[in-house]
Parts: sequence; C-alpha cells; structure tokens
Amino acid sequence: MKKIMLKSVFILSIALFVSSCAAGLTGSMSDSAALSSNNFTYAEKNVQGLSQATYVLGFGGMKREAIVNEAKQKMLANNPLRSNQAIANLAVDFKISNFLGIVYTVKCYVSADIVEFK
Repeated sequence: MKKIMLKSVFILSIALFVSSCAAGLTGSMSDSAALSSNNFTYAEKNVQGLSQATYVLGFGGMKREAIVNEAKQKMLANNPLRSNQAIANLAVDFKISNFLGIVYTVKCYVSADIVEFK
C-alpha cells in the first residue's frame, strides 16, 4: 500500500512538473508603406530585431510597448534606412514562456521588408 502511494505521488509530481512549463505565440502584421503602385523594389527582405524581458512573480522587465520599440530599434540599427527607403510588411510576434507560473519570459520578434522607391 505504501509503495503504491509513493509511486502515485511520484507520477503525479512528474506530471505536474512537465505540464507547468508552457509557451505561447501571438503576432500581428501591418503594412507601413503604401505599396499600391509598382514604383519600388525590395532592398532587403525579412530583416529582424529581437528583444526580451523576464518577469518573476509579475515584477521586472519592461512594458510591452518598450519591448516592441527595443526590437524595432535593434532591427533598424542592423539595417539602417537610406534615402528613398521605407519599412513595409511589418510583423510583430511575441513568444511568452513560463516556468511553474513563477518566471515568465516574453520575447518580441519584429520583422519587416525594406523597400526602395524609384
């Protein structure tokens, strides 16, 4: 009886530990340059920036707008815009992971295409 109870508690503990780690993805896409006519070419496709914040019991990290802004600034720092260029097809994606419901990590991925107008 004691052996069965110990096995049950062990299996339940393992199941709880494995199921307490989770991740989710959300995102959105917007067109930030008017591409209605054929007066542009793609200078770069799928340029990306990444930012992340970690929260412990809800404390720490940055607000969502600050995470997005930091990721966008990193993207533009690695791919500076020249004259006659603009960002198009801007996508913002979030990956939210948690561990035991105590530690949350939010990663923000900003990706876009850079177009050059003729």
